[in-house]
Amino acid sequence: MEIFAKISLTFIPLLIGFILLYGTLKKVPTYESFVEGGKEGIKIAVSIIPFLVGMLVAISIFRASGALDALMNWIRPVMKMMGIPAEIVPLLIIRPISGTAALGMTSDLIASYGPDSFIGRLASVLQGSTDTTFYVLTVYFGAVGIKKMGDALKVGLLADVVGIIVSIIIVTFIFGTK
Repeated sequence: MEIFAKISLTFIPLLIGFILLYGTLKKVPTYESFVEGGKEGIKIAVSIIPFLVGMLVAISIFRASGALDALMNWIRPVMKMMGIPAEIVPLLIIRPISGTAALGMTSDLIASYGPDSFIGRLASVLQGSTDTTFYVLTVYFGAVGIKKMGDALKVGLLADVVGIIVSIIIVTFIFGTK
């Protein structure tokens, strides 16, 4: 295991050194290219700040208004009828909105029920099989100036629903419900 730690510690500096050496041999102004890339990165970071703030405010309003709780209460009975644990419902709702909140919920579920429990396994698979659709659309589309994202939203949410359904089927098939 120690050998892998040493390899990983030396890989990045060797890769950067190789890129710089290769660029220099190809007569590319490597330092100037690096500085230009840094300038572009800062411009992009500044340009997405309004989109991030808007998304965070919308999430805060959604949670503070009680809409999230109302949605969870509405969905829970349907999920229970389908044999899906009610504890997973908040994760299903928050995952397309916020990756950090979903990761926190997954960590709580694993801490509460254990990593080898059905709920812990299902939460882990759901975390890896779905995406933060609203975050992706807000940040990435906002960064490049795309205003019409209705079709991408539909496809992204459809992909999340498919990921949820397949995750539930596979985890249930492999590990059972209890």
